Amino acid sequence: MSRAPGRGRSGPSRFRLNSDGRRHPLENVLSVGTILCGLIAFVTGFIPSAHPVASFLGVLGFVGGLYSQYISATTPERALNIVGIVASFVGVAFGIRHGGFLP
Repeated sequence: MSRAPGRGRSGPSRFRLNSDGRRHPLENVLSVGTILCGLIAFVTGFIPSAHPVASFLGVLGFVGGLYSQYISATTPERALNIVGIVASFVGVAFGIRHGGFLP
């Protein structure tokens, strides 16, 4: 069974950052970087001995995420930014609570 040209998949939709059909390489990299920094800061925020990592990556993810949110072009980028910003904030809060930026 063949599909008609120009028709999309009928199965589950994939998560795409370029939902408007244009390329946004800088915005995509910043969004993915924000979510990665946020997730690492969040996880290491629960480990008291890893407080410098959580603190630094949390601040980096928070500030970078705010800039990424400012220049974002699509809704999926904005969604990743918000999740990364919140995770970064929680990670930096726990990192500061466990000892701050210095080992």
